[in-house]
Amino acid sequence: MVAVQKKLLVEDKQLSPFAVDALKGLRGTRKTIPPKYFYDAKGSELFEQITEQPEYYPTRTELGILEENGAAIAAIIPQGAALVEFGSGASRKTRTLLRFAPQVAAYVPVEICPDMVREQARDLQREFPNLKVFPVEADFSAPFDLPADVEAMPKTGFFPGSTIGNFEPHQAASFLRQAARILGHNATFVIGFDLIKESEIINAAYNDAAGITAAFNMNILTRLNRDLGANFDPTTFEHHAFFNRERNRVEMHLASSKRQKVRLLGETVEFRAGETIHTESSYKYSLDTFTALARGSGWSPVVNWTDADRRFCVIALKCE
Repeated sequence: MVAVQKKLLVEDKQLSPFAVDALKGLRGTRKTIPPKYFYDAKGSELFEQITEQPEYYPTRTELGILEENGAAIAAIIPQGAALVEFGSGASRKTRTLLRFAPQVAAYVPVEICPDMVREQARDLQREFPNLKVFPVEADFSAPFDLPADVEAMPKTGFFPGSTIGNFEPHQAASFLRQAARILGHNATFVIGFDLIKESEIINAAYNDAAGITAAFNMNILTRLNRDLGANFDPTTFEHHAFFNRERNRVEMHLASSKRQKVRLLGETVEFRAGETIHTESSYKYSLDTFTALARGSGWSPVVNWTDADRRFCVIALKCE
């Protein structure tokens, strides 16, 4: 009877998506929390600090690619297009692209954090007064509807930051197919992804000396306590991040420093000493493996741009 009650609790429609995913993830043999739940207001702020750390190359490298090749990237965006950004965050890279693409008629930032998407929409509207901004508060990894105002416009998707690396490869393929349905036939899609490189460079990026990535990772425990009434003691967990060369991905974990029990939504979650919560994977791709993934998901590669050190790639795709 207990097992049935637990199953019903997960299926309870009154539970938030965060509660459902936390219960499912922490009941598993290998405990997990989806990385999208990093991004409450504090987590979003910490991530922006991560991007400014000297060890964290992806943001400045991708920005460099956008600035150096902005005119060429903008040239693939149709006149009067709606630019749809999946997971807009602080919209820093969007601003760079928009400065090269005055033909964009509307911007649709899609973001799970409502405070951030509203704030950035207001800021962008002030910075680009001729641009129509239609923010969408949604989880971009799930189906969502575009605003009716942009329905008749040609669509260009924008997905920078190597966020696609947070998906398992089969999930990335599902996301690309879903994006094709949302953006429509003949849409273009500009995606940034991290390239495979030396382990030392990658490991340093996720273990910055200032400890900002560690604080970002630990913030998920604070959110579990605040939003779901859990009683995690953050001082008994440690940030672990490393590059798994066999799977070409960075793994981020929160490791329990001792044997302990934690309460969450009326249930007890047990941890062995050293047991972890897997909070994020960040897959790194070669150009060949990513283009194969795109082709298999309904997108044709058009052109790509990399930095001189080939650490990062921005690719333009066309919906078949």
